[in-house]
Amino acid sequence: MRPVLDIVALRSLIAVADFGGFHRAADALSLSQSTVSQHIRRLEKSLGRPVVERDGRKTRFTAHGARLLEEAQQIVGAHDAAVRRLMGEDHPDAAPVVIGATEHGADQILPVLAAAVRDTRPGAEVRVRVDRSAQLTDAVARGELDLAVYVTEAAQAPGTPVGELPLRWYAAPGWEPPAAPAPLPLVAISDPCVIRRRALTALAAQNTPATVVAEAGYLAGVLDAARAGLGAALLAIPGSPYPDGLTPRHDLPAVPPVRLSARARSGCDPAMTQATIEAVRALLTSREADREADREADPAM
Repeated sequence: MRPVLDIVALRSLIAVADFGGFHRAADALSLSQSTVSQHIRRLEKSLGRPVVERDGRKTRFTAHGARLLEEAQQIVGAHDAAVRRLMGEDHPDAAPVVIGATEHGADQILPVLAAAVRDTRPGAEVRVRVDRSAQLTDAVARGELDLAVYVTEAAQAPGTPVGELPLRWYAAPGWEPPAAPAPLPLVAISDPCVIRRRALTALAAQNTPATVVAEAGYLAGVLDAARAGLGAALLAIPGSPYPDGLTPRHDLPAVPPVRLSARARSGCDPAMTQATIEAVRALLTSREADREADREADPAM
């Protein structure tokens, strides 16, 4: 008999990927962490293969788990679209709230967005999507997302400004740039990418030759390449702590922050839209205050 995939367990799997771990996934789904773990074990038992594995203090997907995640996103999407068609869009349980965020800072932004949604829509099912900015705004325009937070400069779409993300250089502990005139090795998200362009522009302005030695379609691949010591990476991090396995570099040129905007789909609940925008603004403002305090304590930052 072929295995049967539990739709509830698939939602937990997607949440683990979107929120970056079991604890945050459990919070987003209003479940206990042990329940989310049980869902993942249920999937592993059905398939007869592990889908997640420990990597130090972190959890990452196995190769089979990554393939399952892709299928899970399609299965859950098709299921939910069918429910909406069958129940009608005006049914109170037919339309979950779907929010999205650029992966830069998503681990801090998405929980805040989800909490703001639940404050205005108690009992609502909240789903999340992490993607590149242009894809997020396109999804909002198509009505697939209720609201998204994205890098303003990366999308040709109007939105409401919500704040800024600082850009800082990071590299693996002990990594040192090669001696001149060798170009500085960089790891970056593949084009088109605003932060990649910012990195190259800032280095060129200082007459520092640079070359992208490793690139990836998404942030996770950039982090892995930087941790492996392949080069320096310019990252948008809302605040502490630093990314696991990386340390900040203060010997590379300062780069201005990137601006973030929020965009809601046509017809989205105005009260929910306002609440989510204010929540993200408050988060980014508090992170900026934290950074100012850090700079006063350590002028090298």
